[in-house]
Amino acid sequence: MKVRVNSKKGLKASLSILVDKKTIQKKLDEKLIELQGKVQLKGFRPGKVPSKVIKNQFGKAIYGEVIDGILKETSTKAIEDNKIKVAGQPKIDLKTFGEGKDLDYTMEVDILPDVKLNSLEKIKATNYEIEVENELVENRLKEIAKNQQNFSEKKEGETSNLEDLVVFDYTAKVEGKNFEGNEGKNIQLVLGKDLFIKGFDSQLVGVKKNQNKSVTVKLPENYPNKELANKKAEFDCKVTNIKKPIDVKIDDELGKKLGAKDLGDLKNLIKKQIKNQYQNTLETITKRKILEQIEKSHSIDLPENLVEQETKIITQSFKKEEIEKNKKEHVKLAKSRIKTGLILNEIGLKNNLKVNESEIKNEVEKQIKSMPGQEKMVMEYYQKNQNALASLRGALYEEKVIELIKTKIKLEKKTIKTKEAEEILKKISEDSKTSKSSDVEKQQKKTKITKKK
Repeated sequence: MKVRVNSKKGLKASLSILVDKKTIQKKLDEKLIELQGKVQLKGFRPGKVPSKVIKNQFGKAIYGEVIDGILKETSTKAIEDNKIKVAGQPKIDLKTFGEGKDLDYTMEVDILPDVKLNSLEKIKATNYEIEVENELVENRLKEIAKNQQNFSEKKEGETSNLEDLVVFDYTAKVEGKNFEGNEGKNIQLVLGKDLFIKGFDSQLVGVKKNQNKSVTVKLPENYPNKELANKKAEFDCKVTNIKKPIDVKIDDELGKKLGAKDLGDLKNLIKKQIKNQYQNTLETITKRKILEQIEKSHSIDLPENLVEQETKIITQSFKKEEIEKNKKEHVKLAKSRIKTGLILNEIGLKNNLKVNESEIKNEVEKQIKSMPGQEKMVMEYYQKNQNALASLRGALYEEKVIELIKTKIKLEKKTIKTKEAEEILKKISEDSKTSKSSDVEKQQKKTKITKKK
């Protein structure tokens, strides 16, 4: 194989590659010998088909397969030998090829830019530590206890009230006729939650045990039988039981029932859960601010094909009108993603950061534990999906790089209560809306100026 670098300017390189016909013939002969042991043709014993016969029948396909293999092998080697960092798929142009001829082709490649890292010392961010108020824990505990609510039977003759549990059987008719699924047994409704059919609960307020009650409601718009949707239905209900809610005691037994050691342990678990909810959100915001500053502090030329590919990924689920309307914003986002990715990757390489197999295994196990009952599904997902594993590796690598960056920037550590965290999140949300609104106004102004011209 002979390789000549025709040009290497900016973010593009052109190479000429020549593979002599002897090398190609050797590969063809090896392929024919390999096929002799596999091909089965009528009139020949398995493994005894002459190579000439195979060549006559499958010659073009064999040559095509061999040439494809040579192109992949030689182009990869040419890139590696010339230490070219390729961005995207190379473009290959065949100049000379054919059986008994040399393979002569040119290859044009887009090159990843060299990233010159700037100092991170001027980057500022805040790392928040959340302090959860006891009042918030107590309120969350009361909500949990309410959801664990028990019921006790009401006395004979007592009527049902809102929040009571009413148990009943029913038969229903639409326009006086039965329909599929018009019967129900042992239906349980907590009055006031409106979880059955809208308006059904309120008509069962005031009923007694063993009472028959007629309930008329409109079947919902999304009723499975479309012919019956939005039609009035009459339900003949037989009330079989009425139960009233009883307060759940907030004690050690409740803690044990919910998987904790005792009530104190349950409170600690609730506190940890609340803390993580705020902490995770604020960490995401801190990370975004760090990445925005890193991107602004670096200037990098980007290969056009990479920008095009990333833009396609961003807009793959959008409609054609949306893509055209917001084309500039999509390209801007694509460039931002690529640029940030290149910088993070360079920081990782410079500091020899790697993700080992045990770290990936630990992360998969963590995900499995967080999804009880779906362990097998999660495991099979990663076993059968190499792209998912690659994505997981990328996420862990990025996490490592971000943690390293935090040690090199001006990172203020601040302890705040959840109320202050709420204010921060609220402000960020408002700023985001204002920014979007401002972008729209700018776009409208630009449109007006264009029209005047």
